[in-house]
Amino acid sequence: MQEVKKPRKPLIYYYAIVLAVLLLFNFLLMPWAAERQVQEVGYDTFIEMTEKEEIGQVQINQEDNEVIFTNKDGDKIYKTGMVEDPGMTERLYASGAKFSGQIIEQMSPVLSFILSWILPIAIFIGIGQYMSRKLMNRASGGPDSMIFGMGKSNAKVYVKSSEGIRFSDVAGEDEAKENLSEIVDYLHNPAKYREIGASMPKGILLVGPPGTGKTMLAKAVAGESNVPFFSMSGSEFVEMFVGMGASKVRDLFRQAKEKAPCIVFIDEIDAIGQKRDGRVGGNDEREQTLNQLLTEMDGFESNNGVIILAATNRPESLDPALTRPGRFDRRVPVELPDLKGREEILKVHAKKVKLDESVDFNKIARMASGASGAELANIINEAALRAVRENRSFVTEADLEESIEVVIAGYQKKNAILTDKEKRVVAYHEIGHALVAAKQNNSAPVQKITIVPRTSGALGYTMQVEEGNHYLMSQEELENKIATLTGGRAAEELVFHSSSTGASNDIEQATKLARSMITRYGMSKDFDMVAMETVNNQYLGGDTSLSCSAETQAEIDRQVVELVKKQHEKAAEILADNREKLDQLADYLYDRETITGEEFMNILNAA
Repeated sequence: MQEVKKPRKPLIYYYAIVLAVLLLFNFLLMPWAAERQVQEVGYDTFIEMTEKEEIGQVQINQEDNEVIFTNKDGDKIYKTGMVEDPGMTERLYASGAKFSGQIIEQMSPVLSFILSWILPIAIFIGIGQYMSRKLMNRASGGPDSMIFGMGKSNAKVYVKSSEGIRFSDVAGEDEAKENLSEIVDYLHNPAKYREIGASMPKGILLVGPPGTGKTMLAKAVAGESNVPFFSMSGSEFVEMFVGMGASKVRDLFRQAKEKAPCIVFIDEIDAIGQKRDGRVGGNDEREQTLNQLLTEMDGFESNNGVIILAATNRPESLDPALTRPGRFDRRVPVELPDLKGREEILKVHAKKVKLDESVDFNKIARMASGASGAELANIINEAALRAVRENRSFVTEADLEESIEVVIAGYQKKNAILTDKEKRVVAYHEIGHALVAAKQNNSAPVQKITIVPRTSGALGYTMQVEEGNHYLMSQEELENKIATLTGGRAAEELVFHSSSTGASNDIEQATKLARSMITRYGMSKDFDMVAMETVNNQYLGGDTSLSCSAETQAEIDRQVVELVKKQHEKAAEILADNREKLDQLADYLYDRETITGEEFMNILNAA
């Protein structure tokens, strides 16, 4: 969309001009004026005036090699260069001249007084008058009430444009688009809603993980509505001076009302909308800004054509006064896309690059399980960059698969050279994962196994890809997943009778999953359906905190250890029963370094 910028100069701009003028007077004009008052003469004239006793004051500047002197009346100043004259001092004394220890005033007192005092005072009186008008205007709430531009809203204003973002440019969020399309219809035909007595929500809150397209959806609403779109981040309201954030809120809503119908979008609104807890020494500026926002949202009617959109990935931190009906009336979840959504997003971003016709977007979407819209766009771009590095004019499916691995595990480490023993340990480790997964029911099929080191620190990995959407996981599936995670360490213990550091990430994931089963999913017979753990910031990593006694925590730890240990023993038993296939597959992976899931299953199922 086309951005419209208003070229308003802040008051600091005028201060800079005044400072430049004063510096010009002090360093250029005043020395120039002083020089214009001094008359340069020859040394012979100086001697002649000395003999005629016409010199009043004299000043000898040996550093500058010059003599400055006045006539008897002192109204004229002369300057001459010094020459070798041993008797000059005696002649001057004899002529009655007075030696000056101070610099002779080289400018008339009147002109010096005007330039040094009158002019600066006049300039600053003018600035004072200008500032007074500004302050009076600010007190009356006028549009010029922003000192130094600090209280002025610096929202980006996008107007209607034929090249703006549309709903067709946003894929994978059908439910969110359906919710927001009602806003578009209202802005196009408000009379239809007024006739029945319906009014649009004053505010709509977009919530979801980072990278899911909340900002893009807001711009798409403006693009479809063909109305001005004000965009501003929540952090831009908070200033160093108390009250400036509130002033920015007032200015933003004033501009919005002038351009109605329009859309105001506040990104990361949690920066100013956090709960007010009444703590002493809190951020008064943030609270004043929030209070002003609450007042402004109450101060305009819902049918004036101004729609407030806001986005956050921390909805639980927002103040209840902000999320109540009458302010943000509607909450629109913008979640991570499902399989169909990922496929549609890939197709949208793939329009920008040249693709091989044989690319299977469904397969790529299944491999990119859990990816956000921004990550999927990055996958397409990484694939295009890889095609350029390979000197090809189009992107292949192999490029897309490799770009997914780059996003998951980083780039291949070209200079990482493993010893033969380390390489064989990694091969057995990864085959241990894959073999345990393949020998269990309700486990995702193996897509790829590699022992090529990656920049993320992984020396290898096993990729499993679900066949379709998977929204629920049973207790058996979770236990199988823990067993698969322990399969790498179990293979090392079975073959080499020792352990390595390669299982650190597996241990972390297995422990986290087992703890969730006991504390959150109610899969413990002892605790039944009692929640021992709560999730904080579900869209930002989902950190958890225990809410139980110390004795219960100890019991949870015991059950977590017991659960992981049981699945570890199950994985070791599976590998021991299939030791021949384990050796065969590990040797094959050792030689090839990377094998597909199809190759793995062919060897596993071969007689």
